[in-house]
Amino acid sequence: MRRLESYCLTMATKHLSLPVSQVSEIETRVLDATKTALEKWGVARFTVSDVCELANVSRATLYRLFPGGKEVLLEALHVRSLDEFFKTLLSRAENSSSLEDLLVRCVVAATTELRNDEHLAMMLATEPGTTLMQFTIDGLSRIVRVASAYLAPLAAQYIPKREADALVEVLARLVISYFLTPSERFDFTSEVSVKKFLNMHINIHEFSN
Repeated sequence: MRRLESYCLTMATKHLSLPVSQVSEIETRVLDATKTALEKWGVARFTVSDVCELANVSRATLYRLFPGGKEVLLEALHVRSLDEFFKTLLSRAENSSSLEDLLVRCVVAATTELRNDEHLAMMLATEPGTTLMQFTIDGLSRIVRVASAYLAPLAAQYIPKREADALVEVLARLVISYFLTPSERFDFTSEVSVKKFLNMHINIHEFSN
């Protein structure tokens, strides 16, 4: 399938960040409309025509920007969501003072963002099968790749790059697991609880030495 040129779906395969500055106002409007359509009608029921009406664009314009229609719209929306999510994590991780501080900030920020995401909560309630696949079968490998692309360079300030990649992958999988099935013992929105978890189950100090 032909991919978008201006809206960088290549992030999904080349591990690159979405160049938000290169996304046109019309593309943004179409993706916002796609998100609204999902919330109103669900994955199976919403159509390209619905998106066109909500975004006030013609079908020809939509297919020019998003060749492939509905499938590519959903893909592009996932890419944008991932980009926004990890940029938020980067902003929270700024000025971290140690590897432990970096990881704690990232885990807390990631879990908090996931729990506070109203669109995600609605999709989990109304489209649980499709949404869960984005965290498991269909989407987990992509999430891990993008997490590594964004966060491993920060961790690599403290440990070798290979170990940083492995550590970020483990934490990405843990955050998803604990978000989908919360623990009564550990609260990943609490810095104190996350520090306790890391010290009990991942020897951060050994990584740092």
